Amino acid sequence: MSNSATPPRPVPVLPPDGAADATIAWHYGDPHAEQRALVEGRAVVDLSNRAVVTVSGPDRLSWLNDLVSHKVDQLAPGDSALALILDPHGHVEHELHMVDDGDLTWITAEPGTASDLVGYLDRMRFMRRVEVCDVSDDYAVVWSTTSNSSDFVMWHPPGEFAGTGRTEAGEDRGGGATKYVAARPATFAGAELIIPRPELEAFIQQAPAVAGSWAREALRVAAAVPRLGFETDHKTLPHEVGWIGSGVHLAKGCYRGQETVARVHNLGRPPRRLVLLHLDGSIEELPTHGAQVLAGDRVVGWIATPARHYELGPIATAVIKRTTPTEEPLRVQLPGEGRFVSASVEDVVVAG
Repeated sequence: MSNSATPPRPVPVLPPDGAADATIAWHYGDPHAEQRALVEGRAVVDLSNRAVVTVSGPDRLSWLNDLVSHKVDQLAPGDSALALILDPHGHVEHELHMVDDGDLTWITAEPGTASDLVGYLDRMRFMRRVEVCDVSDDYAVVWSTTSNSSDFVMWHPPGEFAGTGRTEAGEDRGGGATKYVAARPATFAGAELIIPRPELEAFIQQAPAVAGSWAREALRVAAAVPRLGFETDHKTLPHEVGWIGSGVHLAKGCYRGQETVARVHNLGRPPRRLVLLHLDGSIEELPTHGAQVLAGDRVVGWIATPARHYELGPIATAVIKRTTPTEEPLRVQLPGEGRFVSASVEDVVVAG
């Protein structure tokens, strides 16, 4: 007699103490198989640590358009945008994943940023007919590469990340987004679903396969898709990590930091650039975020996100000096005194 009971789901393993995304599943026992499941369009990832914010009111899109780096005033129901909030000097403060459903603008943001984000937005309301709410306790985010997710509000990444086309950067002197990124080294396809928290567990249980943050981050790193707080620091300019076009529209109206964005784009080049590093495959331990990247004895940058990819092996995004030659051999600091691993550069943001 056959047993038709559904086999139990793998037990989630949490990240090591002190690691990023500490409250969500790191993996379910086989991170490489989980990466393959994501690539094949069969898996979901619990991103329920992300902040979720809503903006309501008839002025919401025009008001947000005045505050963020992308053009969102004509965002149609169901359309997605990636937008940044910059400081007065053009440095990145918030990365917003935005989608409008016709009544609300939904925003997901990095874990732990909801309070600062809502505080800033509330201070900027003035007389506009908008209301900002932190709904992170009521809604959760899931990353899905499956096709059966249309019942929920869904944010899609920019086309250049997912391999479906390039996001409009606007016309300006000096060219558009290709001045910074000719092409990503790989694609990063999927969507963020915004799900009522009471439905989260059942949704994950019913998915064809589950994957942890390790798998998703490895695919993100292979595509060199920047993430706030990982590929950025307190002085990151959008140009340095390839957010022109995908997250910044060059021809929209004024917003905080816009003068710096235009000046760097039209008159000069950013001081640093995002690269993908291929690390010596013999290492057992990956470098950590912030580890030094050296050319000879010169420190030329720092590690952003290290990962173990199911095909590429040990890789990492890094932010290095723009003038560092692509062909120059690099060394990356490993945990422990005097330990290094060799690395080769694959360009992401144009060096010239």
